[in-house]
Amino acid sequence: MLTLIIRSTLIYLLVLLVFRLMGKRQIGQMQPFELVLTLIIADLATIPMTEISIPILHGVVPLITLVVVHFFLTFISKKSTKVGEFISGKPIVIINPNGIDYKSLQELDITIDDLFEAIRTGGHFNLEEIQYAIMETNGSLSVLPKSAFEPATNSTLKLKAPENTVPVTLVSEGLIVKNNLENAKLTKTDIEDIMKKAKIPNIKDILVLTINKTGSIYIQAKNKPFKTFTVDYKGENLT
Repeated sequence: MLTLIIRSTLIYLLVLLVFRLMGKRQIGQMQPFELVLTLIIADLATIPMTEISIPILHGVVPLITLVVVHFFLTFISKKSTKVGEFISGKPIVIINPNGIDYKSLQELDITIDDLFEAIRTGGHFNLEEIQYAIMETNGSLSVLPKSAFEPATNSTLKLKAPENTVPVTLVSEGLIVKNNLENAKLTKTDIEDIMKKAKIPNIKDILVLTINKTGSIYIQAKNKPFKTFTVDYKGENLT
């Protein structure tokens, strides 16, 4: 039993290291060769975990070999466009100003229903609103809407707007995030003042509390609607 525990722990740590080295891309963002590698690693990792008769080295060596192959293919793909297209494929325009490209549809072996689903997932429902739609190598669909249907922006409307800032979480599920509180140069007293303004008596009732550098507060109590307001605060240390 102890042997199984040790072998499982070692293999788990090795697989964790392998995926950390591969980066943080999710399954839906992987290139074809990365997805194949992931599936093989998952299968290889289970064998030395349960089969005590198989030396653990016979499980470790294939995993390391696959990592080396992965980095080799990635390196070659960066150096050669043709090799990269052969391994990962290339983006394909599936909708153009003339409508759906039927040849591309056949090449990708997808149906109209599949295409509509991908379009709807991207927030588009009418084909006539789309200028181009491109099937990326990782299987996602990128859509460029026609200019008449693009959402208005401050730039197009010639409006001046303050720069967006990243909010910092001060309280998460009833607990103060001490590092963020220190970085924001705030104290527990400041949080209590915010709670009074939001009419939340107990810090444990707070689901989330955030602040940005302009003093904009987002606070929500558990099982209650959120509240937003602004406090007198200049967060020079906040991004």
